[in-house]
Order: sequence, then structure tokens, then C-alpha cells
Amino acid sequence: MILFENLDLTPIHLTLWTDLHTQGPGRPVEYQPEWDLRALMLRQIEQIPYVKDLVKRLRRNAYLRRVCGYGDRAPCEAHFSQMKKRIKPEGFRIIEAWLRREALSLRESQPLSAVGLVQAACIDGTDLPAWSSRDPHDTRRGLGDPDARLGRGKKGFLLGYLSLFLVDIEGFPLGHVEAPLNVNEKQLVEELLLQVLGECIEVELLAADSQFESQGIFQLLDSLKIGHIIAWRRLKRRVNPPDVLSVKDRIDVEGPEWKRVVYKRLRAVVEGFNGRVKSRAAYSRLTWQGLGNVSIHVSLVLMVVYAVCIAAYGIGRPELRQSIAFFA
Repeated sequence: MILFENLDLTPIHLTLWTDLHTQGPGRPVEYQPEWDLRALMLRQIEQIPYVKDLVKRLRRNAYLRRVCGYGDRAPCEAHFSQMKKRIKPEGFRIIEAWLRREALSLRESQPLSAVGLVQAACIDGTDLPAWSSRDPHDTRRGLGDPDARLGRGKKGFLLGYLSLFLVDIEGFPLGHVEAPLNVNEKQLVEELLLQVLGECIEVELLAADSQFESQGIFQLLDSLKIGHIIAWRRLKRRVNPPDVLSVKDRIDVEGPEWKRVVYKRLRAVVEGFNGRVKSRAAYSRLTWQGLGNVSIHVSLVLMVVYAVCIAAYGIGRPELRQSIAFFA
């Protein structure tokens, strides 16, 4: 597969080999962890619902084994569970951050991002339904997945998690944070921004829809010296200032023309990113349980996005930097 041929995982060798037996007496490592990471990314690209199905595909398909790096044999389902427990969500975030830096350094269409300057970005969230039924004794939480909570999603109440993410003006993801679905999205904005800014990325302007309209968010952005274009809701007995955007007909906004243009452009790219990873990388198909596994799931989805960008420049086809379908 062209995607993995152009992906050098050597710099993250230490993270992948965390707590593995490398020398001295004992059973040697049978499967390289780099192979396992490729297999988990392949699962997202091929939209394979369960790890047990991934194992079956690997055992039956010699080409897929060769793509990942395996020989005549493939690991069992428990092997991947042990890998997730060994590397942990923090380790997967380290790998994700390294791939993000590599992709940012290559993007010729946004040269300032190579030095960590993002001129405009947009924040949005989506719900991830949990792979669990409700607890009959407490219907607000999951039975098989105790971390899952009942909350309001895009299409009504459901049991699951919330994923909040930040993308730039090209729809390139800059970071993400997850929480149970009963958590208000506004409470996650500070954690997300500090995570992104902690990677030496500077954001000049942030756009968001009306659900992020609050004085707390405005004060946070002012303290971080980030400009913002956030649509204001229309409330009874309140007249919105003329220099802000106001929600019109639930979707459209009205206000200063230049703000409308920037807002609509950024909202379009964030919706495009959301739709792309849902349809091409199984973003909303969560079949793991626990908040830590939710974070790993989203990290793997973004790893695929970054790997596609890196591979597109590796083969001299930068126009394919967002085309997951081409490398599938």
C-alpha cells in the first residue's frame, strides 16, 4: 500500500516499544509494534468494524499481512488489546502529534503552518454513540461501558461520548479532546486550545457556531490573544451588538459582511472534515469501550488523515493530501 510505504515510523520507535522485552532472557517479540500500528490504521481505512474481523482479514489475506509487515502469521485479537493497554492513550497521542508535525512541515499550500502559525481555525464537535446498552439501575450511564453517559447528540438523546476537534482553514485537524456525552462542549474548549498551543502552534483567529457563545469562552480567547468570530444566539429581551454575527433561520447568520464570509468558509471546512472522516475513516463507528479507548480511536482516525497528507507529498501528488479514498 502506497500509504505505508511513504510512512517512516522510526522516530516514534521508543513509544511503540514501550514496556516490550527487547533484550536478555525471555521470549522475543514476535510481532513488531510498527506492524500493529499499521494494522489498526488499516482497520480505520478499510472501515472494519471489530478487531476480531481485522484478525480474520489479516489471516485470510496475504496482501493485507504484507502491507502491515506481517509474514505468514497474524496476531490474535488479544494482542491488539494488550498493545492498547501497553501504549495507553498518552502514547497514541504522542504518535499522533509526531505525525501532525510531519504533515504540517510538508504542506506547501499553508507554508506558515510549518512554523506553527495558523491564521484561522474552526472548532466543532460530534457525538460518538457508545457500544453499550443502558444500565437498568441507572439509565444515564452505560451497562457494558460505565464511562458512557446519556446526553444530547446531534439527533436527540443518546448514550455515548463527545469528541471536540479543531481544524484549520484547509480542514487540517490540529487537535481533539473527548468526554462523556453529558459534558457541555464549552467546558472542553480550554483543554483543547491549551493542548494545541502546547505544541507550539499559534492560532490567530477562531470561528465557532452559536453553541460556544458565552462570556467564559470570550474571556478565555482574549486571555490567549486569539481573535474570534462566534455567532450569537437571538434571545428575548436582548439586542445583539451590530458588530457581531447573529443566528438567522437556525443555520444562516447575519452581520458584518467580512465576518459572514470568513465564518461560512471556516464552517464549511470543518463540516467537510467531519463528513470526510466519518465516511472514509469510520470516525463515528466506535466499537471500543471506555473513555481511554475513545481517545485512541480518534487518534487513529487522525493518524490516517496525517499519513494521507504525508504520503501525498511523498509521491509528488499534493493535490491528494485530503483524499483518503485514493490511498485506501
